[in-house]
Amino acid sequence: MERRIYVRMLWQRWNRQAKIGLWVITLIGIVAALPLGFQRMTMEDSANTVEYAFDYRDLIEVAEHQANPREFLDEQLGLLKEAGVNTMAVYESTLKELSQAGRLTYYNEKDAALLQGKLPSERVNYTYILFAGEEEEEKVGKVVREALDRSGVTYRDWSFGDRNGMVVEQALTAVHLKTMDFDPMSLEKLREKGFHILARFSDRVVPYDAERTSSQLAMLKEYGVTRLLFDGEKSKGASDQGALGSLDSFGTLLNDYGIGLTAIENLKKPQQGIHKLAYMTDYNVVRVYSLSPEDSIEMTKGGIADRFLLAAKDRNIRMFFLNTMLQSSMDTGKLNHSADKLAMVMGGEDGVIAQLEEAGFPHGIAQPFESVNASWEKPVRAVVALGAIAIITLLVAAFLPALAIPVFLLGLVGSAGLYVLNSSLMEQALALGAAVSGPTLAMIWVMNRIYARTIGNRRMVGGETWKVGGASYEGEPRTQWVFPDVPAGKRIVTALSWFIVGTLITLSAVPLVFGLLHNITYSLVLEQFRGVSVLFFAPLFLVAFYVFLYEGSDGHGVVKRAIGILSRPITLLMVVGAVVIGAIGFYYISRSGNAGQVSSIELLIRGWLESTFGVRPRFKEFMLGHPPLLLGLFLAIRYRAAWVLIIVGTMGQLSMVSTFTHLHTPLYISTIRTLLGLGAGILIGLICIGAWILLEGAWRRWVQPHIRKPSA
Repeated sequence: MERRIYVRMLWQRWNRQAKIGLWVITLIGIVAALPLGFQRMTMEDSANTVEYAFDYRDLIEVAEHQANPREFLDEQLGLLKEAGVNTMAVYESTLKELSQAGRLTYYNEKDAALLQGKLPSERVNYTYILFAGEEEEEKVGKVVREALDRSGVTYRDWSFGDRNGMVVEQALTAVHLKTMDFDPMSLEKLREKGFHILARFSDRVVPYDAERTSSQLAMLKEYGVTRLLFDGEKSKGASDQGALGSLDSFGTLLNDYGIGLTAIENLKKPQQGIHKLAYMTDYNVVRVYSLSPEDSIEMTKGGIADRFLLAAKDRNIRMFFLNTMLQSSMDTGKLNHSADKLAMVMGGEDGVIAQLEEAGFPHGIAQPFESVNASWEKPVRAVVALGAIAIITLLVAAFLPALAIPVFLLGLVGSAGLYVLNSSLMEQALALGAAVSGPTLAMIWVMNRIYARTIGNRRMVGGETWKVGGASYEGEPRTQWVFPDVPAGKRIVTALSWFIVGTLITLSAVPLVFGLLHNITYSLVLEQFRGVSVLFFAPLFLVAFYVFLYEGSDGHGVVKRAIGILSRPITLLMVVGAVVIGAIGFYYISRSGNAGQVSSIELLIRGWLESTFGVRPRFKEFMLGHPPLLLGLFLAIRYRAAWVLIIVGTMGQLSMVSTFTHLHTPLYISTIRTLLGLGAGILIGLICIGAWILLEGAWRRWVQPHIRKPSA
């Protein structure tokens, strides 16, 4: 029996001592991550040129509805070029688009019969095509015939009047669906106008034909194309990768012709196959933000400029894609479009392009970020992973102190096994674990300081006495709600010191996160930090669990406290508290993630902060997180109920770590945003403390003396 007790005590001592070693390993991991952070900052500063592309298909569709389509098109191209829009996005053709561009006209069986003054045939339902002229017949006719030959459709020559064409032995609806090659006449026109061309490839032509694709890329290269933007949910070759290895073939061709890729911002998931192509092209990729047709009509110049500047600065966007559309107005009886407006908004001395240039983003042809994989990175990232395992172990040991050593060993073995199966998944899992551990450990450390200052060795359940204002009562164990008074100045200094140390513990997770996820794929959003929802809620839950069930670092009596809480009768106060907590939780959920809802007042505050500081601190930090935490630390030395504010303040701590999980945001921007949030949050927190001191003083001076004391 004595030997068993001795072994248990020895094991507990080893685990307590192991925590010191775990913190040392964590610190080593943090230091190891710093060179990776500097390397990432160098990469993020390697390409600042911004490219502005306009959707040429949109412009063609708008021109089709004008009185003089060709004159309108030439005029708009001139205005856009003068404004600084240097690129036109051109798609693979369809019969409809070739007709809109004026290259040809087409008819179904009935319309063709009407054109010729005949009755339509009741036996067939063919498509009839007439080219606009000899040049169109030569250049565009080749494109149409190649598409029909590839589909195995029969056609023959046909003419009407002085125009030549063809009869396609297939219904017009079916011919409409065929994807054809790029319109060579549009490419020539745009090159003559001085535009760079962004080619929009699709994966609609199957099966994949390497020879045909090579000839397409060769033709595009002659027109100066240096980058592709895929049209649809798939990259070129994605459909036939399993059967034909088409992505491998297409990636090789892209390298042969020196053509890069463009990744679209704000997609729910990356286009299928682009990750592999990006890897094969050594991440010759730039990210593009698209201004929707509706926004191009409705937004003001200032709104567009702010959005583009935020995208370039905060999200590493290096290409902006402009769209337009026709909008009919019954009030004016006119067809509206935004092409004129966009030319005016983008150009000029105070235009969007000029504003971005002033902010350090010159306009030109977008270039990919220069990413260098140094030979020392792999062993350094292994050290960072070791630090992440250590901090995760420390979190587990905060709740289960006797398991520090086995949990660390299990983490080593599990991480090694997961690395063999999927190294990216291992890194993301450790990054999430470290992100959750940092703020949680910080608040646990804070609570342990509060426990040591207030209740000492006493426990919530099982104590023999309770005190209020110095009076002691024997009998049923109860909770101590008010602690001995401490001068306000000392409480402020103590609260600030706890806040600073807790914040440093929280931020210890940041280098581990960006060190583990040090890869250009995260900057290009081809991969993302996983577990955002877990990060938003796990620290809050764990800290609340610790506050209500733990009062010290030994973990004794947790089950007894839990049973005691669950066995208490439900009161009206509990119901009201649950409703309040539910409302706060709903608001918190509504603000979490990219789709979070933001009030109009907060939008005004955001705009002012952005224009004043250049970088906007996060609202959840400087308003909803840091002030309650600082006020809670000040009050917790005197009032037990203030411990709830520690739970609320956890939101600001986890938000700081969350800021750095936006890996497409430049590292220096995230750092400035966090520091600004801390500064503003501390200032607001001190104001809240000052207001409490005044209210507390007024209560003691004017209210408390008049409260009738109970008779003896």
